[in-house]
Amino acid sequence: MTTFAALAATVLLGALALFQLALIAGVPIGRFAWGGQHRILPAKLRVGSVISIVLYAVFAVIILERASMISLLPDAVATVGIWILMAYFALGIVMNGISRSTPERNLMTPVCVVLAVLCVLVGLS
Repeated sequence: MTTFAALAATVLLGALALFQLALIAGVPIGRFAWGGQHRILPAKLRVGSVISIVLYAVFAVIILERASMISLLPDAVATVGIWILMAYFALGIVMNGISRSTPERNLMTPVCVVLAVLCVLVGLS
């Protein structure tokens, strides 16, 4: 179950990275991100999308490390990191849940729920 949860979380983070890449490229899907105020993201928010992609990669490393699928980090970092990620995604549930953007709320809230649950599954392993 741990391997499945870690792989599912990693695939979902990869999909989010591709979504952020599309936002950076100017695809008009901004209503699903960053508060949904812009169809096409302005430069400042595109920088935020670049940072998000880097963070998703770090998140994936922590998740895979905690699931013992890779060995790049000390165990303590992965153990603490997975619970920090769970808290981060739990906060994402709240923040996306109160978004004024209905498309963002409807898409990103469930994504954060799934990621939080997957982090719990990996963390409890």
